[in-house]
Amino acid sequence: MIGAVISFLFLIAGLVFQRKAGFPTEKAISFVNSYLFILVLPALALLYIPQIKPGWDLLIPISAAWLTFLLSWLLFGTLGKIFHWSKQVTGCLAIVAGLANTSFLGFPVVEALYGKSGLPIALLIDQGGSFLLVSSLAIVIGSIYSHQSGRLREIPLKIIKFPPFGFLVGTLIMSLLGWKTPEFLMPFLTLVGKTMAPMALLAIGLRFRIEKADLTSQYFWYGLAYRLVFAPLLVYLIYSNFMDTEGLTFKVTVLESGMAPMITGSIVAINYNLAPRLAALLSGLGMIISLFSLTIWYFFLG
Repeated sequence: MIGAVISFLFLIAGLVFQRKAGFPTEKAISFVNSYLFILVLPALALLYIPQIKPGWDLLIPISAAWLTFLLSWLLFGTLGKIFHWSKQVTGCLAIVAGLANTSFLGFPVVEALYGKSGLPIALLIDQGGSFLLVSSLAIVIGSIYSHQSGRLREIPLKIIKFPPFGFLVGTLIMSLLGWKTPEFLMPFLTLVGKTMAPMALLAIGLRFRIEKADLTSQYFWYGLAYRLVFAPLLVYLIYSNFMDTEGLTFKVTVLESGMAPMITGSIVAINYNLAPRLAALLSGLGMIISLFSLTIWYFFLG
């Protein structure tokens, strides 16, 4: 609860600073983004990924996050070509709408609705799904859609040079080999990891500004409709065929699929200059709107 309050205060601070005359907003956003990508995401990779024990039983809930992300890329990539959307808008929707806020929003919601027994499932979906995706494929999409001109072979170099990607690869190897992160590093990594939500919300606050044109933007509603309605509906329809629909794992999997767009996904889109205002609006305003849609999903699931 204290962490949520602190994060909310950082969001307010961002909203205040962006309206303060003379405040170097762009420099502040650049600093926060660098802090998140160079320090926080690698720290979180070292903190969580080596703790995941590979196993076939983990794939079902984790696969829901991968399914909805890949479908988001396919759907918005196709729509973007058909309707001639800009690469920035297409890339933004593919990333931000494709990733659910399975931790900052997901953990407290799941705990409040299903108790602590639902948290291990939520953690699995977040670390094996959302976090791996934002550290890998989201970077791939960001690199592709932000690439304006020049040789295509420059794109893999951009991905490899992105700090979180290297740490992700390293920690995945650690997980496969059964190597654990050294214990003496854990307190530092935990401390750095706790700054993720407040700093990400600070970055969102520095970009977040609602105007009438934003609320009438078709792109905003396309992205939100996909994340809050279509993604969880798809997971419900597919996974109900081989999971117990009355079981906790199924209910948490569907509910996590219907969380608001992931804040870190928005930060990735902003970092690659993929429709920054749209990215901030989807994750910021999306959190508020999702409280209503999640309530409906909770009662629907029973």
